[in-house]
Amino acid sequence: MPLEIITKDDLEAFRRSLLNDIQDLLANNKPENKEWLRCADVRRLLKVSTGTVQNLRISGKLKSRKVGGIHFYKLADIENMLSGKRQ
Repeated sequence: MPLEIITKDDLEAFRRSLLNDIQDLLANNKPENKEWLRCADVRRLLKVSTGTVQNLRISGKLKSRKVGGIHFYKLADIENMLSGKRQ
């Protein structure tokens, strides 16, 4: 059985190759655009608190649909609200 010696340069090349492969996988694994979002998704998207999302809903600025006790928000409604359009 032949003996193979691995050098630091070999390990560095392997590390670079592995990091590039991981970056490619992460770049291709973008989250899908959902049509309906939960409150937590809206909060992350708008960078606001739960209370702010609730205030937007109560004031009528952001419409929601309640299914089984959970409010769902249409992504298009959020985009329209941000651009200043009303339906």
